[in-house]
Amino acid sequence: MHELYLAAAGYRLGETCTRWCTRVATVCRRWLGPVEPAAAAGGRDVRLDLFRGLALWFIFLDHIPGNVVSWMTVRNFGFSDATEIFVYISGYTAALVYGKAMRDEGLIVAGARILKRAWQIYVAHVFLFVIYAAAILFIAANAGDPQFVDKMGLADFLHQPGFLFIQVLLLRFKPVNMDVLPMYIAVLIAFAPMLWLLLRRSHLALLASAALYALARHNGWAFASYSGNTWYFNPFAWQLLFMFGAWCALGGAARIGGFIRSRAVTAVAAAYLVFALLIVISWRVPALAEAVPAWLGACIYPIDKRNLDVLRIAHFLALAALTVRFIACNHPFLNSALLRPLIRCGMHSLEIFCLGVLLSLMAYAALVQSSDGVAMQALVSAIGIAALIAVATLIAWGASIEDSGQWARAPRPAPALQAPVLQTSVLQPAPVALRAG
Repeated sequence: MHELYLAAAGYRLGETCTRWCTRVATVCRRWLGPVEPAAAAGGRDVRLDLFRGLALWFIFLDHIPGNVVSWMTVRNFGFSDATEIFVYISGYTAALVYGKAMRDEGLIVAGARILKRAWQIYVAHVFLFVIYAAAILFIAANAGDPQFVDKMGLADFLHQPGFLFIQVLLLRFKPVNMDVLPMYIAVLIAFAPMLWLLLRRSHLALLASAALYALARHNGWAFASYSGNTWYFNPFAWQLLFMFGAWCALGGAARIGGFIRSRAVTAVAAAYLVFALLIVISWRVPALAEAVPAWLGACIYPIDKRNLDVLRIAHFLALAALTVRFIACNHPFLNSALLRPLIRCGMHSLEIFCLGVLLSLMAYAALVQSSDGVAMQALVSAIGIAALIAVATLIAWGASIEDSGQWARAPRPAPALQAPVLQTSVLQPAPVALRAG
């Protein structure tokens, strides 16, 4: 009898260990395993998360004034910057997610989901403002630098906080580096009817978006801030890049794929990138600036970021064309462990963007209070990037824990062999597997 109990206990222990080892192995595969390319991940294009993560890193670095590390970001090599990448990919992913919902559940349900997402981003923006403003005031008080509040665009808020907090809620007051999310909210609110049209007449929807862009630039349409100035990112203009991303996601990219990958387009794109690089270098090299013909300067200047200048769009499209040409969605390069931090940051873009805004403020404050040398700039940049990776990793880990928690909530299947209970009679036969020993 004693041997029977030992065998039953051993059976239960082995079953428990096997179950937990299976769970741990599954979590480890999700956590430590390579990120699958789109072809093996149900159609998800990993390039979207990769380049969105890269854009978030660039935005963080660019938001630190005087940061030498920001010289490696895309804005120093051409007319566009990380914002174009972020907006285009946001439109692409929004079309993938809400386009399926609109096909399956209709305009009303999909529109409600889009508005819910816009509301989530709005709440994140307001919450970010509160923390951002508190951090600015704390840094100014402890650093003994009252001008710091003015540098970060918060001085007016302190003079009339009641009125300007209402303007914050109306998205009409935004401190430095907090302009992207309000533009994204405005574009997302108007996305439902445009998505409906995209699913039925995609070319007509893209043409309507381009017409709105042209009319807004010609007529000066823009949203006004509390001071009378316009928003730094004009939603009437930036919606074109968002809509173009959505159009590509819903079949547009497939239709023009052969054209984009052609040698002629590749050559033109490369030539335009070289041209843009030379113009950007001329802004910092006086001898090269003098070589730029006056008629050319009159044609291209000013290169307006507020209203998404055509030259900026062309530069982004040239970058996108070369990316599509040389990095396929199933490229082995995307499985590299070195890219995993970027991909994870791109998968949690809202949280990482908000954190990047706060970290860029802290990095700038650290540089102001320190020697502000190259070594210090590199150090705060590295710490900030490491923090972004750590938080993205923590979010991914939390999601894996939630998924693994479903095992605990699921009903446990009956074991193949029932272990005997304490009340088992001596005359009751033991299971065959136990008797075999």
